[in-house]
Amino acid sequence: MDIVTRFAPSPTGYLHLGHAASALMGWRRAREAGGRFLLRIEDIDPTRCRPEFARAIQEDLTWLGLDWDGPVRVQSAHLPDYRAVLDTLSARGLLYPCFCTRADIAREIAESASAPHAPDGSVIYPGTCRHLTQAERAHRIKAGERYVRRLDMTRAPTGVMGKLTFEEEGEGTIACTPERFGDVVLARKDAPASYHLCVTHDDAVQNVTLVTRGEDLKPFTDVHRLLQALMGWPAPRYAHHRLLTDTAGRRLAKRDRAITLRALRQQGVSPQEVWQTVDALLGGR
Repeated sequence: MDIVTRFAPSPTGYLHLGHAASALMGWRRAREAGGRFLLRIEDIDPTRCRPEFARAIQEDLTWLGLDWDGPVRVQSAHLPDYRAVLDTLSARGLLYPCFCTRADIAREIAESASAPHAPDGSVIYPGTCRHLTQAERAHRIKAGERYVRRLDMTRAPTGVMGKLTFEEEGEGTIACTPERFGDVVLARKDAPASYHLCVTHDDAVQNVTLVTRGEDLKPFTDVHRLLQALMGWPAPRYAHHRLLTDTAGRRLAKRDRAITLRALRQQGVSPQEVWQTVDALLGGR
């Protein structure tokens, strides 16, 4: 099987060294194996994504000397595809509308004896709206209440939930427990589909065979494997690299204004120096 990797950033800011690490890792793996390297723009959130950042992504990759195969896939151009997946899951009784606001969830958790947390540190949704009747849901939707659509972990087939695994390079087969995330959100009113749904759908339709990304996303592989199993999508292999940090040991992130590739270029840093820096920070991986 030919290796197919991808780089799939969100255009919510300029790329930094952490993005360069993921892009370089995927590009190298594909090119060394004579495979394909794809570029995908994950712009599903209209409130944060901006066209100028999408253009800058391609400019930065070109400056780094990275090329990609085929046209760039832009998620916002494929909204009907994601809606079709949501409709399929809904028809199988695996989705439900959740009308809880963040304040509602916080209040209910505060009143409970304990508040379990997901692997990423977020509080697990207590499942309040899961117990609404169909009539109650229909009434509240007709009344115009805002809602998200959650995946009902309690209704996911037990035969699937007990057997999910994924292949991690260097570690082998890893068992999945997606239920530890609770009923994850798969669609919002302001974002027609979630990252989890879009990324697994697109990896499937683009025939991605190896996902290279930062280790901060590794826990979410459990949720992605569940969606792949529910939809009959193939499961790629995964290679999660350690996160790049600044001199203070903080993870490089857009929200913390990590130095961007664009800024490095303006300072006269060469692409070769960026490659060397990334290799040094990743320990040559």
